[in-house]
Amino acid sequence: MDALLLVDIQNDFMPTGALPVSDGDAVVPVAHALMPSFELIVATQDWHPADHASFASNHPGTQPGDVVDLDGIDQVLWPDHCVQDSPGASFHSGMDIGPVGHVVRKGTDPRIDSYSAFFDNLHLKETGLVDFLREQGVSRVYLVGLATDYCVKFTALDGVQAGFEVVVVADGVRAVDLSPGDGERAIEEARSAGCTIVVSADVAARRRG
Repeated sequence: MDALLLVDIQNDFMPTGALPVSDGDAVVPVAHALMPSFELIVATQDWHPADHASFASNHPGTQPGDVVDLDGIDQVLWPDHCVQDSPGASFHSGMDIGPVGHVVRKGTDPRIDSYSAFFDNLHLKETGLVDFLREQGVSRVYLVGLATDYCVKFTALDGVQAGFEVVVVADGVRAVDLSPGDGERAIEEARSAGCTIVVSADVAARRRG
C-alpha cells in the first residue's frame, strides 16, 4: 500500500509566515492534485513549545541562522515558529485537510528538534509514524511539503532507513536555502540514499504501473 505524506504544510512556513519558505504555498495545489490517488494521507505538523531550544529567542545574543551545539549536535537557530496552538502552527488555510487520515505532531520536546516525521534529530524518540504505517500495510510513501532541505530531506532519509520505499515529488517541495543550492543538494542526497525522485504529473501513471 502507498501513502501520501504531507510534511509541515503550515502557515508559518508560507511566504508571509514566521519562518518563510520562498514559494512555499506552491506545494498546496500539488498536494491537492495528488490526494485523490491515495487511500491513506498523513500530515505532519511542527508543534513546538514556546521555550523550544531551536528558537534563537531562547539563546541570548544569537540570531536566526546561527548554529549552536545542542546536546552534542549542531542546531540551526530559527525564528519562533509553529508554536503549539498558535495560528502559525495551523495547516495552510487553503489546504483541504478533509482527506487527511492521520496527523503526526513533532518537535514537542523543548530540548530536541525533530525535522524528520519519523524520529527526533538525535534518534532518541520515535513519533509513532513507523509503527502506524506498518500497521496500515504501507510499504511506499510519497513526500510533498516543506522544507526540502530540512524536514522533507530528513523524513526521506529516515523513511529509507526504516525500510520504506520513499518517493519525493520534486515539484511538491520547496527549500529554505539558507545557503544557495541547499534544496538541490537535499534532493541529490535523498536520491543517493535510495529515494526515487518524480514529478507530480507522473505519480498516477507510476502507481498504476
